[in-house]
Amino acid sequence: MDIWVYPVIFIVGFVAGVINTVSAGGSLLTLPMLIFLGLPSAEANGTNRVAIVLQSITAIYAFHRKGQLEKKVSAIVTLPAVLGSILGASAAVAISDEIFQVILAVTMIVTIIFIVWDPSQRPGSESALSMPRKILGILLFFAIGFYGGFIQVGAGFYIVFTSLLVFHLSFIHANSVKIMVAGAYVFVSLIVFGVNGEVNWLLGLLLAVGNASGAWLGSNIITGGKTGAVKWVLLLTVFVMAARLIYEAIYT
Repeated sequence: MDIWVYPVIFIVGFVAGVINTVSAGGSLLTLPMLIFLGLPSAEANGTNRVAIVLQSITAIYAFHRKGQLEKKVSAIVTLPAVLGSILGASAAVAISDEIFQVILAVTMIVTIIFIVWDPSQRPGSESALSMPRKILGILLFFAIGFYGGFIQVGAGFYIVFTSLLVFHLSFIHANSVKIMVAGAYVFVSLIVFGVNGEVNWLLGLLLAVGNASGAWLGSNIITGGKTGAVKWVLLLTVFVMAARLIYEAIYT
């Protein structure tokens, strides 16, 4: 790759790290970028996960240091999410580039709904966990894990959405569930992609450095309550990237 590619990967990774920690959706930028730079879809999908794992570690430490980690719900839903991600990643390495790019483009457009939606002011009731809510959460997080293992793009939105509506968490605690659960299942799915030879470790680590730097900044933004403008950074790029993915899948 040309030398200019490497600073681009770092910068996009940094922006994605901020977005992922403040809300979710950083992979809306990084995964299409890796594909546009010439990586096959499965390899781009696997490489993107190196950054997410290391970014999650950084964000978990930052949330822990500020006393904002929610551990009860995370303990309930992490295992089903991990099991689902193994199945999803196994499906992702077997799919063709053209089909994957169309699925990715459609996913990006659907995810816009969650970018526009602003749950940051939701206080959360943090009430006792009933058995029906636990069962529903386990089933939903298994499905989210499958989706995350398959494509990951926007999975954080679904984790936050489920944590808010099913478990009645506050927005910050829902985000802490997101970084812990996603960190666990993305790590396991990365192993699946790595075993299948679908990870470019050099680019993944460079992207990870950018993501980790952005995650540190994002954790300070979210705990300070200044989340409003950050999510709108995605809107201008999502439509363009989705259109290009569809064009390349159909006409090239």
